[in-house]
Amino acid sequence: MLQEQQGYRWAVAELRQRQKTNKGAPAYSRFVNRPLGRRLAALAYLLRLTPNGVTGISALCTAGGLAVIALLEPSFGSSLLITALLVLGYALDSADGQLARLQGSGSAAGEWLDHIVDAIKTAALHAMVLISWYRFYPVEGAWYLVPIAYQVVACSLFFSMILTDQLRRLSSGTTGHYLQGQGKSSALYSLAVVPTDFGLICLAFLTLWLPSVFIPVYVLLLLANAGFLVLALNKWYREVKRLG
Repeated sequence: MLQEQQGYRWAVAELRQRQKTNKGAPAYSRFVNRPLGRRLAALAYLLRLTPNGVTGISALCTAGGLAVIALLEPSFGSSLLITALLVLGYALDSADGQLARLQGSGSAAGEWLDHIVDAIKTAALHAMVLISWYRFYPVEGAWYLVPIAYQVVACSLFFSMILTDQLRRLSSGTTGHYLQGQGKSSALYSLAVVPTDFGLICLAFLTLWLPSVFIPVYVLLLLANAGFLVLALNKWYREVKRLG
């Protein structure tokens, strides 16, 4: 037991040294999800799990949360379950990459799998919200356009972010994730862009059982993400244009 505790502490300390840069990271990812993922990655290291195995567990947790959104009538208990599954899935999504860095086992296939799971959950989340509203919410049909719009915004933001990052790597000849020391963002910036963080919408599902609360929160997050997307696309286009 003592040896396992020492191994766990070593893994956490080592992962802290190998943490990705916080440049551009929203507050939830920076201050909550990555530290939580670090501890899960250390635990996975002791259990001799592979990064792809952790990705699979993450996908199962997220899929469970999405299924509850669509299948169960919103209640306090179901909202709590949804949030717990999505938060855990998101933390494990951070843990798989950290485990790969700790093991030195990062690969193109692993990164591809991680991004595919992220792409599926990004699209599926808002489809599940649409189903939930249709089945359980007393709203007019026009409201169904809101989760559809959010799905378009979220998928566009995810794809453009990933594509821009890949083009940066291609231009600089860099492989793998950017590591600490290659740029930082202030805590104020991280707080400003927190509406774009998947973790924040995970927490928003705590209010799913209260339509009068969840709908305004969901709409505000949509507007914040749409505004960020417009600004980011302009910035990223100019950046990519400079890459040649």
